[in-house]
Amino acid sequence: MNYISAHDHDETFDPENPLGKPEVPEDVQNAIRTLIAWAGDDPAREGLLDTPKRVGRAWLEYCEGYREDPSIHLTRQFSEVGGYDEIVLLKDIPFQSHCEHHMAPIIGKAAIAYLPRNKVVGISKLARVLHGYARRLQIQERLTAEVAQCIWDHLDPQGVAVVIEAQHGCMTGRGVKTPGVGMITSRMLGCFLDNGSSRKEVMSLMGY
Repeated sequence: MNYISAHDHDETFDPENPLGKPEVPEDVQNAIRTLIAWAGDDPAREGLLDTPKRVGRAWLEYCEGYREDPSIHLTRQFSEVGGYDEIVLLKDIPFQSHCEHHMAPIIGKAAIAYLPRNKVVGISKLARVLHGYARRLQIQERLTAEVAQCIWDHLDPQGVAVVIEAQHGCMTGRGVKTPGVGMITSRMLGCFLDNGSSRKEVMSLMGY
């Protein structure tokens, strides 16, 4: 029996790139080779020959947040909530980003809460908003503010609270080289900013 490959009728199939990975422009590869050489290694040695392509593709993935609008995840909303009008909280959301100053990893977790007015979203959408902003070159302060503002603008809630706790590779792996140090940032909007008891309640639920 003769079997026909799925690629036999695919005119776009490239035998040199069978997995269809993104092409990395030569100028991007040359930039990475230059960095490798400047760091002290030989970009022409065997183990590094394909590194420029791998690094280029990795950075496309690290920064895929530039190619999406995180607010799109908040467009599907639900108003039938059975009269629920208490805090909605998603905590311990893992994320990874890269700092815009040294392009070093930022690894941490976030807690995102809102007090709905008359509509809610699927709980996973809060994590998607976080990841949409995290997958860009960032500073933690801006990341925290962007996530909170996006939810505030598109859900019309009574309040939004975002707390992010992370470790920064630019501090743990270079510079002062101090591992184990965590940075915490928070952004409160609406009732969580204006009402002390509401703020205390949501921070307690988050574990702070």
